[in-house]
Amino acid sequence: MRFASALLATCLTTSSWSAAANSQEDSVEVATSKEECLASNAACNADSSSAKTSSKSDSASRVQSNSNNSDNIKGGAPSKQTVHSKSRDTHGYSTRKERVAKPKNPPASNADENDLPAPDQCALYLAPSTLPRGLLGLFSGHAIPKSENANVYLGGTYPGFQYDDDDDPLWSDLYIPVADVYKTLPYRGQQRFPSWLSYVWPSEPGAFHHEGEMNPFPTFPDELKDYDDGLNHADGLEFYMDDYADDREAEEGRLHHDKRPRRTISALAPGLASLANSHPRLYNLDRQYLASRADYAGQVAPWQPGAGAFTPHHGVEFVATKGIRAGMELLLDYGEEWHASFLKKVRGWQRRKEREEKMDDADAKKRHLKGFVNGIDRKWDVMDIREKFNCPEELPTEKGKRDRIAVGMAVDSSDLKSGNKPYSEYRENTHHPYAEVDENPNEAETRPIPGPSSEEDITRSLPWLAQHGVCLSSGRLSLDESTVPYAGRGVFTNTHIKKGEVVLTSPLLALRKDDVKIYKSDPDQQFVRNVLDKSTVIGYEMLINYAFGHEDSPLLLIPLAPLANFINHGGKMKSEKPKSKGANVRVQWPEDGGNAAKLFAWAYQHKLYEDDPFDDNEKKEYLSNPWLQDHPIDVMERSGKLALEYVAMRDIHNGEEILLDYGPLWEKAWMDLARILPYSRSGYFRHYIAVPEGFYPDNWLGVSDRYEIAEIDDLINYRLVGKAVPLTWAHNGKPVSSKYAYAVGLPKGFSDRFLEYTKQNGIIELYKNLLTEQEGYHLPSDGFAVYKPGTLVHSNSTASHTQDTAMEFFAHRYHSDQWNFNMHFVSAWEETARKSVLKALGDAGFDAAVKGIGERFGYDNMTCFHASYMGVTHCDKSKMHSDIYATEDKSWNIVFPLITVNGTSPELDIMAEDMNTVIGVHYLKDVAWAMGDFGYHQTRPIDYYNPDDGNVGDAWKKAGGIPIRVVFGAYCAQIDETNIAMLRHLYDGDDPAPFADQFAEIPMREIHWDKLTGQASLSKPLGKGY
Repeated sequence: MRFASALLATCLTTSSWSAAANSQEDSVEVATSKEECLASNAACNADSSSAKTSSKSDSASRVQSNSNNSDNIKGGAPSKQTVHSKSRDTHGYSTRKERVAKPKNPPASNADENDLPAPDQCALYLAPSTLPRGLLGLFSGHAIPKSENANVYLGGTYPGFQYDDDDDPLWSDLYIPVADVYKTLPYRGQQRFPSWLSYVWPSEPGAFHHEGEMNPFPTFPDELKDYDDGLNHADGLEFYMDDYADDREAEEGRLHHDKRPRRTISALAPGLASLANSHPRLYNLDRQYLASRADYAGQVAPWQPGAGAFTPHHGVEFVATKGIRAGMELLLDYGEEWHASFLKKVRGWQRRKEREEKMDDADAKKRHLKGFVNGIDRKWDVMDIREKFNCPEELPTEKGKRDRIAVGMAVDSSDLKSGNKPYSEYRENTHHPYAEVDENPNEAETRPIPGPSSEEDITRSLPWLAQHGVCLSSGRLSLDESTVPYAGRGVFTNTHIKKGEVVLTSPLLALRKDDVKIYKSDPDQQFVRNVLDKSTVIGYEMLINYAFGHEDSPLLLIPLAPLANFINHGGKMKSEKPKSKGANVRVQWPEDGGNAAKLFAWAYQHKLYEDDPFDDNEKKEYLSNPWLQDHPIDVMERSGKLALEYVAMRDIHNGEEILLDYGPLWEKAWMDLARILPYSRSGYFRHYIAVPEGFYPDNWLGVSDRYEIAEIDDLINYRLVGKAVPLTWAHNGKPVSSKYAYAVGLPKGFSDRFLEYTKQNGIIELYKNLLTEQEGYHLPSDGFAVYKPGTLVHSNSTASHTQDTAMEFFAHRYHSDQWNFNMHFVSAWEETARKSVLKALGDAGFDAAVKGIGERFGYDNMTCFHASYMGVTHCDKSKMHSDIYATEDKSWNIVFPLITVNGTSPELDIMAEDMNTVIGVHYLKDVAWAMGDFGYHQTRPIDYYNPDDGNVGDAWKKAGGIPIRVVFGAYCAQIDETNIAMLRHLYDGDDPAPFADQFAEIPMREIHWDKLTGQASLSKPLGKGY
């Protein structure tokens, strides 16, 4: 059956378009004659009995390629010249019937040619998506009837194009297995989810999330994450390790269910599967699974240097699930789980935007509180509202709290909202912020979100696409058996291409070289941190063979466009003469002023959580190729938003293979492997494609891909004593957070002075007993006890030591059973100890830090309401958390070291504001880390000493003892009517927290820094006192 007759039958059938806003399908008038159908270029919905395919070029002396050849550019010996037809069965699979290559049919009639795009007409566009926050999307340049093979139409045509029902499309896609399941394991890298991984189809939904990555506290909603985990929750498509290898297997799989592919793998599928967006109701594409093949092009024996160097998975084709109009966006269905997750995020982004729009003047001023860099990001409003809403309306008095602690553990104040009444007495939580909350953040979001409701809404005009989009396929290029030995398939021209013409444009994934390393792993390890052995690389992902790279840069770039990953290595260009040997294309960045430059300049600056529509009036001006100005780290955060072009270096004649120079490093690596005796090779060929000289800008070379904090030498060298400075990234100078990550300079010798006080009062000796679980000091998980540590160092008390030995401190062992966490908090239990600690802080010089923070952020006064030691010897897992939040940005957790272990990795993790990047920092002598509202941080996994590993006996008493780390945290704030209710709640939630009465009323009983008088201090506070 010819396409014309099939299309005519389609046009004579009245059917419906799936598009209604409130129903599964919307009825739309369909053309009722062949002439109307062709004139309107309308797609029609009549089912076709088979998926039609078009032939390839019969140019030059090429023969139709064997569809079992590898689709990869990295190897594959030529095989017999056969082609295969495809037909669907009732299970949705298709089979291939081998036939010997034959001469092509005579040219089709003009009527038949109307069924497919006109020669050189763009058949596939990349352009701004019609979906809210869809960014870039794929659009069909021609109508595609329902149930037809979409690749046939998206491949385009060329002058003299001939086709037969049994022929393959001009091109199909491949997929590349991603073998390492530990890409996002905590501490494998510094990001919870790298941007390139959002384009990888997981073996199962959530495959790249691990149990070691716990939810932080307070839990932040998805819309606050300035990153997207993309396809990680998708199950709309599946990719298999055990694809059918030949027609016999395919036929058996069709007949025998137990022989069908079933070993799913995670895979990157450049082309339609990576670039098409998703809609749960308007989707119009689905995979034609049995067109896919696993084939090594004969390179299974070790003497073939290409063995294992390329993906065997090719023939990734798609079928139209409904009629597709010309200009319609091509959409997949990523699956229910993905859509549910994405819907929550979109509604959150919408709520975030709405809150900004209704801010009054007072709220607007809050964005630019004194001292906060760049103003505070509005996304924190969402968190403020939720935590204020959850603040209890009454809390225990100090007596009620202590009574409860005396008989067991206290109850976290967050539980009091449920009506639980565990305390003997309560008081009203006055100045409650609930009145400020204008919505219940715990209610499910039900407001509708903007988006398409019909096919018309996802369709753009072809002139608009031509003006603003980039053509990815127009019939000028097709796949065939490569002329390069061991190269499998290659890309060939179907028409003449002039020197300087852009042959192909491709979006790019951006990833680290470290991302393609596969480390030795042991999933049976007891501790998460030990699963990967990063000292031992056992291999590299096949992805590296498809990536562009530079020996002096950490950045790799992988093309995503159809056909791009089939362009083979040709070596250096020999001559500009027609059909001369060597490369005939080179890569360049999109040319300034061209469609690609404008499109990707817009995409690159686009923020995930903002709906910044493409300006088709071109009133906005964007810097062309803005990624060239950025550090590689910033580029790696924007996968899919940058692009390159393949440009003809000479005239390329019809039928020539498109070839690129992979560079001398790649060529040497290939030759070195080929020379090794086959059975002596230690692994598969793995090497990136070297970019040409000058392609990577200088700022991408000789740099690290690790997130690092910029040097704070002025603090370390005591040039900024008492000054609070924001933590900034070393690679771009931007702040780690707009509100909560700072460092404070302390006076020289401060740490030593306060450590001496701590030793003299027996707290270090107390820690030695607690951390080694000595008799009388072994606390259960979340257990606490009260001690007099002074007796450990002043056993024979003299009159001068009476007060020291009488002071009581409580010890609290925190969540040791949940996290295998040997950490103990030690803090004052009674008033004498509390005042003694604060006085010692002031005497050592901590007043400078309190004053510095107060002055930087324009506070009127500061009170240090809680202080605690933290000692640890072992930590397998910790919890990312914030100790203070929703206090109107007037509270700080100020942490500094007393005892550290030399030569260890960073001890403290700080979460960046993107909620994705985790940076480890070392504790520094006489420097404090200051974390404000929602300052997420955690203790980094360590293993100095684990008491569960064995009994150390008296080893802790000997010289040096066991290695321990002790740090100190002071919680200081301007406490007033705007935040006292939240601070009562936060303090009461700390178990145990014995000094609840300090928050009984305002102004506070103690003021430790006062802007007006300048006289208050930790040792001599102002206020009513106790």
